[in-house]
Amino acid sequence: MRLGELAGKEIININDGARLGVVGETDLAIDDETGQIKSIILPRKGNVLSMFAEKQELIIPWESVKKVGFEVIIVELDQAIPRYGKYLI
Repeated sequence: MRLGELAGKEIININDGARLGVVGETDLAIDDETGQIKSIILPRKGNVLSMFAEKQELIIPWESVKKVGFEVIIVELDQAIPRYGKYLI
């Protein structure tokens, strides 16, 4: 799959149906040697007060991606996983 084919797809968590973001508003961590995607990095949008706080991100390991469809990417993020629910900086 080409990177351009991921653009515009919405990322949905299969466990709770939450919309996490859209590819295109995200960054991808890519392995320099293999060219494979390691993770999807979603910036978290905040309110006016958080504008002055440090940028927070949700990091989705590529292993959590369960299905890539025509319009959505289904990921499985359990709330028990420390990275989900708490945003990494």
